[in-house]
Amino acid sequence: MIFVTVGHQMPFDRLIKLVDTWAERRGRRDLFAQVGEGRYRPRNFPCAPFLSDAQFSNMISQCTAVIAHAGTGSIISALSAGKPMLVLPRRSHLEETRNDHQVATAAHFASSHQVLMGKDDDDFVDKLDAVHSFRPRSLVGSSASQKLLFVIKQFIDSELAAGEIFAFEDEQQDPQSS
Repeated sequence: MIFVTVGHQMPFDRLIKLVDTWAERRGRRDLFAQVGEGRYRPRNFPCAPFLSDAQFSNMISQCTAVIAHAGTGSIISALSAGKPMLVLPRRSHLEETRNDHQVATAAHFASSHQVLMGKDDDDFVDKLDAVHSFRPRSLVGSSASQKLLFVIKQFIDSELAAGEIFAFEDEQQDPQSS
């Protein structure tokens, strides 16, 4: 089963329509979509507006592939579960989001060969057939790497030694005293 998700914040009818049209052409019925508050409802597979955290986790663990917007939560969930993923970033000029941050997010994960990215509608549809055979180059673990933890610790230690960290608290005034 392919799990399609648009996240919780905004509708993404363009993604759902593209997948629905592809599913109809291919005779695919093995999909389930979390469609949010969008107006479009797929004709070729079941959907729900929203899922609980437990339902979302269950879908991720049971699916064979994930198709989604380029939200970091969806991407991290798929990578943590080792699932192949195809993303289509929301676009601001299409009024799907406030800015194009998802384009940068998708490009980063795609350049690292962790997800497939549809650069536009045609490219996305072309890659739908390839999502099952895609294997992410690397996955996301359940904890931070030792290297990252070491760098953060070094930064905190150096800031503490310099007396810089948390200095902003001394500079703030109590709004009640003004």
